[in-house]
Order: sequence, then C-alpha cells, then structure tokens
Amino acid sequence: MARFITKEGYEAIRAEIDFLWKTERPRVVAEVSSAADLGDRSENAAYIYGKKRMREIDSRLRYLRRKIEAVTVVDLATQPQFSTIKFGAIVEVLDDDEETRVFRLVDKEESEPKRGRISVQSPIGRALLGREVGDYVTVRLPKGTAGLEIVSIRYGAGDP
Repeated sequence: MARFITKEGYEAIRAEIDFLWKTERPRVVAEVSSAADLGDRSENAAYIYGKKRMREIDSRLRYLRRKIEAVTVVDLATQPQFSTIKFGAIVEVLDDDEETRVFRLVDKEESEPKRGRISVQSPIGRALLGREVGDYVTVRLPKGTAGLEIVSIRYGAGDP
C-alpha cells in the first residue's frame, strides 16, 4: 500500500534527521568519549547512559530514514480536488449527536486530533477513505460505535 505524508510532515522528519545526525549524535559521541577517558567503564554512569542514548539516536535515525524513503510527499497547497476522500482531504462530518466535526486526513506521524488532524490509519480515517459527500459510515471505536455522515470534502492548504 502506498504511504503518503504531507510536505510539512516530510520537512519535519528531515529536520529531525538533520538535528539528530549533525547536532545530537556528535554531542553524545563527545560525552561518551570523555566518559570513556575516565577509566573503568563498567561503573561509569555517564558512559553507560551515553552508550544507551547513542543506541536510541541510531535506532530513531534508521526508523526516520526508512520512513521517508518509502513515502510519497503530498503538497497540500497544490493538491487537486477530488470527489472522494483521499489522503490530505479536509472532511466535514455530522455525527449521530448532530455535531459537526472537521478532520484533515494525514499520516499517523502527523496526527494531532486536537488540531483536527487524524491519521488515515485510524479507525475514522480508514472508514472515510474513498467515501463521497452524502455517504454515511459506521466506525468502531474503543468507546463504541459511531456514525458519521459526510457533509463536505475539500482539498488545499491550512488547518481544518
């Protein structure tokens, strides 16, 4: 399955990679080297912690690099309009309580529900993908089942 990420999300990952590789990792390497110069490494907390932090940084770098090599970057500002819900869509729905909710569908790494950004991998995101205005979807959530009627779909830059 193709994975998508917004241009903003891609740039955030690139910035994190750059920070970890060019700033954080060299700092930790210097700390580990200094701690190693102090002698007995088996009881040297700074050395042990530094080595642990190096493993965490290297693991995170591997994860981030794999993530961005396997994605298609979507520029929300230039994304064409579709009649169905796809990655990047801003979707207005009416729930069973007659409350209007607005979501932007993004990758799980970019998900911020308080800003209305939900993951296409989430139960709601999966239920909405491919649907059209007027469709009614039933979503199984941890709190139970929810029904959503799709009121509008639009594409473009900005928050929902």
